[in-house]
Amino acid sequence: MAERAAYGWRPWIGATVRRVRPLAGVVLGVLTAAVESLFLLLAGLVVLAVSPAPAVRRRVGAAMIGYARSLAEGERRRLAVIASEPTPPPVRASGPRVLGYLAARLVPAVLGAVTGGLLVVGAVLAAIVLRSFAAGTLTVADLLLQGLVGAALLTVNLQAMVSVAALDRRLARGLLESSSREALHQRITELAVSRAGVIAAVDAERQRIERDLHDGLQQRLVALGMLLGRARRSGDPDRTRALLAQAHEDAQRAVEELREVAWQVYPAALDHTTLDEVLTMVARRSATPVRISYDVPVRPARPVETVLYFVACEAVTNAAKHARATLVTIEISSRDTEIEMRVRDDGVGGADPYGSGLQGLARRVSAMDGRFDVHSPAGGPTTIRVGVPCA
Repeated sequence: MAERAAYGWRPWIGATVRRVRPLAGVVLGVLTAAVESLFLLLAGLVVLAVSPAPAVRRRVGAAMIGYARSLAEGERRRLAVIASEPTPPPVRASGPRVLGYLAARLVPAVLGAVTGGLLVVGAVLAAIVLRSFAAGTLTVADLLLQGLVGAALLTVNLQAMVSVAALDRRLARGLLESSSREALHQRITELAVSRAGVIAAVDAERQRIERDLHDGLQQRLVALGMLLGRARRSGDPDRTRALLAQAHEDAQRAVEELREVAWQVYPAALDHTTLDEVLTMVARRSATPVRISYDVPVRPARPVETVLYFVACEAVTNAAKHARATLVTIEISSRDTEIEMRVRDDGVGGADPYGSGLQGLARRVSAMDGRFDVHSPAGGPTTIRVGVPCA
């Protein structure tokens, strides 16, 4: 009997939740709009302050666009939760459109604040009417009349809040989502830029490999040849043995350097093991301690693992060479249809996101329709976030 009663209440509870969600969304939208207005104000002041320095202005502008995009994605998630829709994809709109959306949200926020305020005023007036009726200063007829008027105003007020929520959704769709033609044009542009970026990244990688072979392995092989020549010409057996032992050590180092260069071309270990095990091998060879957290139930595709491997290796190398870090943390997890990786070091920071190394990584990630973000303030820490679609 109790189970039947509970089952009978469920449809009513579900209908109530569906009706309350838009109202709660409007109230939350008012609060988030206040935060976004403050952000736009501070961002405008900061950009105005650094406007005399073009290089600094570009970096600050790019950072502000990134923060604005995060706020816009938060708004889309809020609207998706209210409408019981799945999590929307990342915002791909241009920077001006994202900023325009945050500014346009002031309209539904003001309307939401007005309708919410009227709802509060109506509740206070209803309490006053009930108190007057309880005190005997209001007749039953007056109470019924006031109730009818209040119910009518409440219906209008609730409909107004629902309309505000619908306006909020239309703004998000109109400014953050492209039409079919615009989306196709944007996709073609992204593919053209990505192709050019991949070609540039491959050329830069080839140049670096050539430099490593010339400056490292080639010099070691030349020295190895000289050692063997000295051992061949030496007439002292002890001296010959010492030179051969040194040549053997140099040959082992040359093999290690050759293996390192080969891994820069392609991590062959991924052919027979998983990404976390390969990164564990990288951590063992690193001069800086590396802590790895891997939470991916289903192994991603090989291209995804390869991109994440190169990003992690470059980050570990930069932390050891330039950041003077004492610890590097690599966290890899799966979220919906995306693999996320965060690499953080406790070094001195100041990494240039427009440098050749990080730009090459950004091009690799972009070729996979992924996102790449670097946050490295002076004094540290440096954090690299990568998201790559896996489905």
